[in-house]
Amino acid sequence: MLTIDIISVQPRMFRGFLEESIVARAVKKGACVVNIIDLRDFAHDVHRKVDDKPYGGGPGMLMMCGPWFEAVESRLAPGERPRVVMTTPAGRRFDQRAAEELSRETHVVFMCGHYEGFDARIETLATDRFSIGDFVMTGGELAAAAMADATVRLLPGVLGGGPAATANESFGREGLLEAPQYTHPADFRGMKVPDVLLSGDHARIDAWRRAQARIITSKERPDLEN
Repeated sequence: MLTIDIISVQPRMFRGFLEESIVARAVKKGACVVNIIDLRDFAHDVHRKVDDKPYGGGPGMLMMCGPWFEAVESRLAPGERPRVVMTTPAGRRFDQRAAEELSRETHVVFMCGHYEGFDARIETLATDRFSIGDFVMTGGELAAAAMADATVRLLPGVLGGGPAATANESFGREGLLEAPQYTHPADFRGMKVPDVLLSGDHARIDAWRRAQARIITSKERPDLEN
């Protein structure tokens, strides 16, 4: 079973994420455990301060070492070496392969950045530094939620349909975008479902889907093509 710890200065942001999503279903099924940890619980002053001005000057406030080291170390069992993920725009781009990597772990800790960022020494806690795109947000909470969701949905038994549910989707085994999909009605305002999908010929359907996946990938994400 996978244990996910998310450390944040805004723990209430995860309330809906844990109560309404696929992650909530995974927790109920016993596929994973998700713990939300308030970084301020590891502050040592009455104001629960976890940030301070940067040495050398500059705008904003930096997250301090002490609370982060104590928070991460509090989640580790003796001798344990979990994946500790720092959310940062400077990190490796998070993708489906990274989600697959994390889904094979037994313990993942997410460190949600905030303010102007982390004191550089906090990086020594991380085994991985991930970004979800080339843009900057006010905090790492949404990034951590996105990465946790992408990871948890890959755990056995979480999605219906078995392994095929994730193997044949975008960024699946072949690394392509998914082919178009349709449901009832077969004709909606003159927009018809392709005849091949109504044929019952599964070999033709599979060939059509593979061809469409390559066409869409070539058009929308040529960088994914082999």
